[in-house]
Amino acid sequence: MNQDKTQALSILKQYSCIELKIVNTEAEKKELQEALKLIVSLSDNQNFGICASNSQEAFNTLNNYLQALGYTDKINVNLLEENQPVYLKFSTERISYNLSDYQGEYRGVLITIFADFEDEIVGTYGHLPLDLFN
Repeated sequence: MNQDKTQALSILKQYSCIELKIVNTEAEKKELQEALKLIVSLSDNQNFGICASNSQEAFNTLNNYLQALGYTDKINVNLLEENQPVYLKFSTERISYNLSDYQGEYRGVLITIFADFEDEIVGTYGHLPLDLFN
């Protein structure tokens, strides 16, 4: 299924509301994956914000997203011993991350898109599922 930029943005914006939108079918999951891949391919870099139940889940999610989106850099991870919720922020521009405690209930991914020559795609998208690319 080939999407154009307008379709891809429309799909991503459905998941970028205050109210959480759930991916209910494999077809919806594939559509969301393709939309995100297209918009990322048009961007210069991204920041990922991952809210997860623990650091292992956060880094697994990050690596799955990065691999699916075409990144090949290996990230040196710093897993926390405690099994507690975390917020992982990752920059594709710097290939660096910040890991911190997280008190909220939300679990998922936010992606901020940066682009010098594609103003219409710039923005933050999500709430995206942790397992979108599992």
